[in-house]
Amino acid sequence: MHDSHVQLLDALAEAPLLTILGAWRARAPGGLVVALVAEAERAHLPTLQAACRAQGLGLLGALFPGILRERRFVAHGACLLYLPWTPPNALIDRLQDGAPATRIADAFAPELGDEAPPILFMIFDAMVPNIASILDDLYLELADGVRYLGANAGSETFAPMPCLFDGERLLGDGVLCLLLPATWASALTHGYRAPEDAVTVTAATGNRIVSIDWQPAFPVYREKVLEHYGVALDRENFYRFAVHFPFGIDLANGQTLVRIPVALKDDDSILCIGEVPENALLTLLQSPHVDSSDTARALAARLGRPPANPWMPVFYCAGRRLHLGEGAERELAVCERELGASLVGALSLGEIGGAGEGVYPLFHNAALVAIDWDTRRRGPA
Repeated sequence: MHDSHVQLLDALAEAPLLTILGAWRARAPGGLVVALVAEAERAHLPTLQAACRAQGLGLLGALFPGILRERRFVAHGACLLYLPWTPPNALIDRLQDGAPATRIADAFAPELGDEAPPILFMIFDAMVPNIASILDDLYLELADGVRYLGANAGSETFAPMPCLFDGERLLGDGVLCLLLPATWASALTHGYRAPEDAVTVTAATGNRIVSIDWQPAFPVYREKVLEHYGVALDRENFYRFAVHFPFGIDLANGQTLVRIPVALKDDDSILCIGEVPENALLTLLQSPHVDSSDTARALAARLGRPPANPWMPVFYCAGRRLHLGEGAERELAVCERELGASLVGALSLGEIGGAGEGVYPLFHNAALVAIDWDTRRRGPA
């Protein structure tokens, strides 16, 4: 794909990088490269960092399980997005050292005023165990002074891996943040529907469900999956099948948060992507139909306007892709038709967005996040 502000690469090689970055610098010096890079390219990341330094361009980015291009998910290459200015940004590490929300807020509060709220776009390391709690605390700091949006980076193996970078560093246990223009449109949706019956989480620690209805979590979950779907889960097939049967957390506003089980622990507790609060009401969700266009239409409706460019950055949950199988690429085609743009972007490990029309930041699984990357509408200098 050739466009003034996006480039899709099969690999991170010095010669094409210098050509692309040199052209960007010539047209708009002082800009920022936002790089969505496949995990398989990790060893070549220094080449990208060196090329940006050589051209005098800023760099922020993350490593993801895969990249979106030409209605496909690919496990190699990179998507480079260019901003012809450098918005307020930060790469914050050591989130577990304390007060992460305050550190994020302190980086951006001086940039906020009485104007329409800009987008605070965040990419977290997916292995941070308390992202939902950080978002809760961040809302106490910034309230509706920003619109919250984001995704998680890292490895689909869920092994710890440094996955966030700038022009010099590569780190984990952190978050990358960008303040994007208030005029940009964005949307998040997942399309999962909750059935009527529910169980209660009676013990949980962060993103680990310890007990359900006062019983060890896995036996109760296994019974519900067998009852609803006729699938017998065990320790050997858990990861292969559990992604098809995510939990839903009912919210007071009628929305449902998705939590995908990704691992079964020796004590029969279940590890999810995203925190699960104690006393939460859980349901087993009815997954989206493979050929349904409901999710794509909802995404387009929430964006609310035609795209600014013939392409649009999208973050597509890796768990959703695993659940839908070949249907995930068909869903990309439906999204392109409904959005009226070619999709570029990355496979994510959890997504961040407001609830419905609200601004309160929530941590989602199995969602799609879209951003109308409208560089004609310049953000804060």
